[in-house]
Amino acid sequence: MKTTYHVIIIACCFLTTGLVMDKVFDATMVVSEAEARIGRPMTPISVAGTARRTTRRVIRRTSVLVATLPAGCSTVIIEGTTLHQCGGKYYQPEGNQYVIVQVD
Repeated sequence: MKTTYHVIIIACCFLTTGLVMDKVFDATMVVSEAEARIGRPMTPISVAGTARRTTRRVIRRTSVLVATLPAGCSTVIIEGTTLHQCGGKYYQPEGNQYVIVQVD
């Protein structure tokens, strides 16, 4: 029980010291101006963020038709189009067949 009181007293001392220091020191003494680092990851104007927002994937249909999909395909949605990904190739349903498409 005694240690709980000690922890509360120490926490109050830190809080009081922080409030006093906040009033004594002006914020301009610590930071003179805001600095932004453009180009670093996860910043609003980073190069990677801009590329992510402006790059669109293009789906180009080929003239190659297949009757069935290879084994082990998964369904993916790219730019609102449902495709089947089988290894490195993408297939788009066309009636009862599939068209090989290229995704850039």
